[in-house]
Amino acid sequence: MDINFELYKIFYHVAKNNSFSDAAVKLHVSQSAISQAIKNLEDKTGSQLFFRSTREIKLTSEGQILFKHIEQAYNFIKTAESKLLESQNLENGEIRIGVSDTICKYYLIDPIDRFIQKHPKVKIQVINRTSHQIQNILKEGIIDFGIVTLPVQAKGIAVENYISVEDTFVACNKFRDILKRPLSMKELSGYPLLMLDKSSSTRQNIDSILQKRGLNLVPEIELESIDLLLEFAKIGLGIAHVLKESALPFIDKGELFEVKLKEKLPLRKLGIITMKNVPLSRTSSEFILFLSSKVIPKY
Repeated sequence: MDINFELYKIFYHVAKNNSFSDAAVKLHVSQSAISQAIKNLEDKTGSQLFFRSTREIKLTSEGQILFKHIEQAYNFIKTAESKLLESQNLENGEIRIGVSDTICKYYLIDPIDRFIQKHPKVKIQVINRTSHQIQNILKEGIIDFGIVTLPVQAKGIAVENYISVEDTFVACNKFRDILKRPLSMKELSGYPLLMLDKSSSTRQNIDSILQKRGLNLVPEIELESIDLLLEFAKIGLGIAHVLKESALPFIDKGELFEVKLKEKLPLRKLGIITMKNVPLSRTSSEFILFLSSKVIPKY
């Protein structure tokens, strides 16, 4: 099909806004021109792309398929435009990063702050997702690069080692009796455990480690946030598996203590992922180089 790109552009804005009128305002054209363009596109593709009613418009299944690919293409085009601008002046650049909220909080806030002080006009967008979700939005062109738990073996993704982080188990004074000696993982499984849900890379990592040792920890409570795990641990609901860096302020104040284990948990490796066939913008490349300097945790 030989279809004018302008029709796809109009389709993108209508689908993105779920509105003919909003798309018309965005593109500075009349609503009738938008309607005619969509009808033209439907004729050329031989598919109905929208359900229309007096109150709203909604993508059909065919429209959803088209939008998924048009959105990805549009993101890459906007990235290309941004990179051309950056090639003229680093200060006008934009960086889009995918990272988990916990890693961002303890390992990325300080580098971002220092980079912005050096390049105050650079725009930085941080999108918080799990490692698996970050790989997906990288492929869709929504982010320039991501920071994820390794290993990553997805096709078309380049991986660069970043840092190693330490996970640990912590508990409040309610469980002081276990301070007398180091526990085996099997002994630890006899206590109520608080862990992230199975969608998180942190949970998948500990599950993988334990499976190799023939063990399976079944948590009493599963949560989506390490901050909540720490709060639940503070009030004695169980022993929490968390990023050690996140627990240090509570350990320093005596609100929690670290559970000593006979089998030391291996460090969790983090990596920076990019698309192999998509060159990074100058600004993103500069920021990744900046991250190579010493990372200062929040605590």
